[in-house]
Amino acid sequence: MSGGDVLIVDDEPGILRTLSTTLELEGYEVRTASTAAEAQAALARREPDLLLLDVKLPDGNGLQLLDALGPEGQLPFPVVVISGNASIEDAVRALQLGAETYLEKPPESERLLRTVDNAIRRRRLEVEVESLRESAGGGEILGASPAIERLRDQIERVAVSEGWVLVTGENGTGKELVARAIHEQSPRASRPFVSLNCAAVPAELIESELFGHEKGAFTGAHARKIGKFERAHRGTLFLDEVGDMPAAMQAKLLRVLQNGELERVGGDTRIDVDARILAATNKDLLEEIREGRFREDLYYRLNVVPLATPALRERREDIPLLAERFLADAAKRNGRRHVLQLSEAAQRRLAAHDFPGNVRELRNLMERMVILTAPATKTLSDKEVASFLPGEARSGATAGWRPGVKLSELVQEAERSIVEQALSAHGQVVADTARALGIERSNFHKKLKALGLR
Repeated sequence: MSGGDVLIVDDEPGILRTLSTTLELEGYEVRTASTAAEAQAALARREPDLLLLDVKLPDGNGLQLLDALGPEGQLPFPVVVISGNASIEDAVRALQLGAETYLEKPPESERLLRTVDNAIRRRRLEVEVESLRESAGGGEILGASPAIERLRDQIERVAVSEGWVLVTGENGTGKELVARAIHEQSPRASRPFVSLNCAAVPAELIESELFGHEKGAFTGAHARKIGKFERAHRGTLFLDEVGDMPAAMQAKLLRVLQNGELERVGGDTRIDVDARILAATNKDLLEEIREGRFREDLYYRLNVVPLATPALRERREDIPLLAERFLADAAKRNGRRHVLQLSEAAQRRLAAHDFPGNVRELRNLMERMVILTAPATKTLSDKEVASFLPGEARSGATAGWRPGVKLSELVQEAERSIVEQALSAHGQVVADTARALGIERSNFHKKLKALGLR
């Protein structure tokens, strides 16, 4: 059985007791309500994984409650309708409103368990597929270098725990892949993996995305929305680019992390949440704390177990393997009949490149080669690969001595070019760039000024 949170709404104590016992013995967490009002209160506190709903209730009709849950046929969670005296019309209407099925009371135990289990499994699969589509970049952690082997070992150790993890690393190093691997190897693997890119959501909307909102909470809030936190209940919540979270939101997030409960925007009901938190950032959060842009207490709350993803230049031996996989994937995606191969010299050329954009840059480069190389070509030479690498073609024409130009000017040109490339590779973040170049931050500021760079 898949387990989960089930809310049973029925006004018969004997039925409530029988259904609760049957489901609890199979590992389900069961909540009960005897009236429509109690059911509404329970739903406001937390949405269940499945609702078992009676049609006839003392203070109303279960179908009216069902109708209020969402647009017809678009319920936020699976609903199984149960009744001992409902009409055929009621059963048909329940299915029209989006109910999974209709069971007569008292339902046979085996059929009840099979129905509940299948409905919950199906909805979790739908949520996972939606999450994968949103992430658009999933896959396995490829490589055989010592750096990647260490990372895999760390993932395996931390996954089985409940410890929160802060994943750090440059852009394009696969921080979300690490988070997904931790979730998939954890005891919460059967529960949702929900992600939020804190840098991609406007500041005024991030609270609603994370905590959800009630109908009418603000202009455009036409219906209740369940936030990422609630959707990750009993599962994993991945906060990507957490270093870019607005300061006001950091304080609200910290309160939820400390108390394990939240309130939707525009609501006053406290909702218990149990989500394992995995966070990621490409920023130096200690530097962000010193600059007053990130809360120190939130940092220590998130940084229970730190994991660092290595840059691609730190595991160059993996580049040929990654390139081969990306070429095969790109060929399949773009309908290329032959998978491009790389000559040994071409592999060495790739391995010597720094790839400031890391694995993401390598993947995009392989895709570009597949698209732009003639269909008849089967193997790429060193020269052909060099023509695709940024800066390779022009570097030979501009570097070195030029008549009439002083050495100091040539050195400054080369230095400015290197610094510009490093800044670009680190998202124009001075602290990250200075650290990558091995320069004290204060000295790096002086260097930027001397080179005429802002």
